[in-house]
Amino acid sequence: MRWPDVLGVGRIGPAFTDPVHDAQACFRSLLDAMAHPGRIVAMAAAPVETPPLLGPAAAAVALTLCDNDTPVWLSAGLDPVRGYLTLHCAATFASHPAEARFAFVADPGELPDLDRFALGTDEYPDRSATLVIQVPGLIAGSGRLLRGPGIRGDARLDVRGLPDQFWVERAALAELFPCGLDMVFTAGRELAALPRSITVIG
Repeated sequence: MRWPDVLGVGRIGPAFTDPVHDAQACFRSLLDAMAHPGRIVAMAAAPVETPPLLGPAAAAVALTLCDNDTPVWLSAGLDPVRGYLTLHCAATFASHPAEARFAFVADPGELPDLDRFALGTDEYPDRSATLVIQVPGLIAGSGRLLRGPGIRGDARLDVRGLPDQFWVERAALAELFPCGLDMVFTAGRELAALPRSITVIG
């Protein structure tokens, strides 16, 4: 069953079955991923339906974190999900990456240069963006080496589909810590996090 077209953008499907419980469960999943960089986490709940091009994990992140106080930037491929996020999150939208608190990217090919997003300031490093990037796949135990808080020894994570230039830009941002970007990579119903505090090698 689909919800009626209340926004004039086509028929929009339902979100979480139990909005409060499911959002809390997804928030715990996100905390788990952020606290253990490189760990692949399956979201504890997923929306009943998601719009085309927005995967279950990315949609769950949006439903859990976004509201009318957190401007959202969408890459071009996700423009059709504006109605879904407006209805279910009361989301507001940023015209430019630098204005966003959350940015959702349909696939790595639509990712702008990382320095176009808000990086925070020395006084307010929390005034930065969190990027949610959909990728073709996530593989733990292989790929690039991660070191930093939340990692005992070393961890490896292979984020499929990201070009080498992404990692070059991300390395440049790491030098700005505590400013920078927190990132969440999603693939299907799974996600992995890369906080700004983590050093990536390779």
